[in-house]
Amino acid sequence: QVQLVESGGGLVQPGGSLRLSCAISVTFFSINTMGWYRQSPGTERELVAFITSRSRTNYADSVQGRFTISRDNAKNTVYLQMNSLKPEDTAVYYCNADIQSGYITRTYWGQGTQVTVSS
Repeated sequence: QVQLVESGGGLVQPGGSLRLSCAISVTFFSINTMGWYRQSPGTERELVAFITSRSRTNYADSVQGRFTISRDNAKNTVYLQMNSLKPEDTAVYYCNADIQSGYITRTYWGQGTQVTVSS
């Protein structure tokens, strides 16, 4: 069974920082690309950043230069360091991972963690 558990969300003032973590419980599988998405009320879920198994990264234009995605393969964990936060970053943040078993790759999602940027 695969589980993704996010943590690190909360309330922060504009200009502040938060670090999100997503721990993946999995055995006998390979974790390929890992990513972070976000969704605010009335909008579609959007990609924030992803990191490949070779640590190649990609960011949405709206967070480029402010957010950093990283992974610790020994801990099966992906992180999202968020700096210079803005009110428009307020959303539920979800992590996901492409997990491979043999020739089959499936995408799994976490339950989401709320990030609120407000004074």
